[in-house]
Amino acid sequence: MTEPLNTLSQSSLQDYQDCPRRFELRYLQRLAYPAIETEPALENEKHQREGEYFHRLAQQHLIGIPAEQVGRLANTENLRRWWSNFLDLRGLAQRPAGKDLGSLYPEITLSAPLGKFRLVAKYDLIAIDRDRATIFDWKTYRRRPKNEWLHVRWQTRVYRALLAQAGAHLNGGKSFAPEQIEMIYWFADFPADPASFPYKADQFKRDWDALTRIAGEMAAGLSYPKTDEVSKCSYCPYRSYCNRGVRAGDAADAELETEAEELFDVNFEQIGEIAF
Repeated sequence: MTEPLNTLSQSSLQDYQDCPRRFELRYLQRLAYPAIETEPALENEKHQREGEYFHRLAQQHLIGIPAEQVGRLANTENLRRWWSNFLDLRGLAQRPAGKDLGSLYPEITLSAPLGKFRLVAKYDLIAIDRDRATIFDWKTYRRRPKNEWLHVRWQTRVYRALLAQAGAHLNGGKSFAPEQIEMIYWFADFPADPASFPYKADQFKRDWDALTRIAGEMAAGLSYPKTDEVSKCSYCPYRSYCNRGVRAGDAADAELETEAEELFDVNFEQIGEIAF
């Protein structure tokens, strides 16, 4: 028995694209994870926790807590290295943290109607400098992914499209043109090699049309077939439901295929959105 789904995120959209059956099990049936996603499991869980904690440290510093105070909480080897790289931020167009980035909006959530759903995204940082908006997303990947892979991911598409659609309150009430938006992935272990993705009007139209079409498919809920790409099943916690293997995938590879879903506990009256 499926349950109503009210919100869509980049994670649920990515699951739907990668494997509609996974989307159904995770977001509609809401099944508990029956299988370990990656090997070795404990090491991967520790890395994920450190990644979440690093995001918290970055957010605390960006809202004004002194770096020295925040840095004392970086209490593991990974966190100390990531924190040191973050303070330098050589990868962000050579701009030091908090300087020449304009107005900063860390951990901000935007929302817009999308068919029968609401599209929601939580951003690590949106920086507004005059009439330009830069989206920053921190990644703690063990491996630096290819730009081509990032370009087609739903996170890149959703974050830019949603800012164009629902970010007017960050720009004096005027919507950002797609050409005013850029997204930058900053990699904590590869600080001098960020990935930058400008935006254009034709890309925005393509993305929003695709989002509208997919939202319509989800609302119809006709079928949720298993993916034909069996390689993706190595990183899926639901693979035992589909008889797609027992052994989990390698952690370093898996983190590029699976990212934890944002848990949205959102008061929609308090976040940016466009009118119905």
